[in-house]
Parts: sequence; C-alpha cells; structure tokens
Amino acid sequence: QVQVVESGGGLVQAGGSLRLSCAASISLFAINVLGWYRQAPGKQRELVASITSGGRTTYADSAKGRFTISRDNAKRTVYLQMNSLDPDDTAVYYCRATTARDYWGQGTQVTVSS
Repeated sequence: QVQVVESGGGLVQAGGSLRLSCAASISLFAINVLGWYRQAPGKQRELVASITSGGRTTYADSAKGRFTISRDNAKRTVYLQMNSLDPDDTAVYYCRATTARDYWGQGTQVTVSS
C-alpha cells in the first residue's frame, strides 16, 4: 500500500505562483511514475506533468514553459512549481503514484483569480 499526500494549494491571483508538494509513504525509487493531474469542475481529470523513477519528465502542452515537476528523493516528495498561473488553471490537483497499481491522493484545491 502506497500513500501520497498533496499540499500547497490555495488562492492566488493570475500571474502568481504556487508550489505543490506530494509526499509519498515509500521510497520514490520504488514508484515507477509520479504524476500530477488536475480536474476542473465539469471536466475530466487530465495529466499535468509526470516524472519517472529515472527522472524523465512529461508535461501537458498547457503546462510547458510554466510548470516544473521535480523530486526530492531524500524527502520522498515530488513538487510541482507552477508559475504564470491563469484562471484556467483552477482545479483540484491530484498526485498519482504508479507501481504495480495506481494510488491517488485526496487532492489539493488551486484557485486562480482574475
């Protein structure tokens, strides 16, 4: 069983920044992929960014150039640095850990005001 806990969401003005954290209950090297997803009201959950155990990163087109995913193996934590936030980034952001199965966190709300 793997637990992931997100934190760092909040209310920010357009153009501002937030850093989300996803703390895992096991070593990050035991997790194949860690990803950040988001779900806005009335929309499907979508991938924002992911990072593999080997450090390979993937970004949604909407995140490229604005968001950065990184990991601190010692802290067992993955971060999502979000800059130049836009009201369209408003959503609940979820962390997903993939091993032999998927584990999801409870989500953290990000609200960007115009």
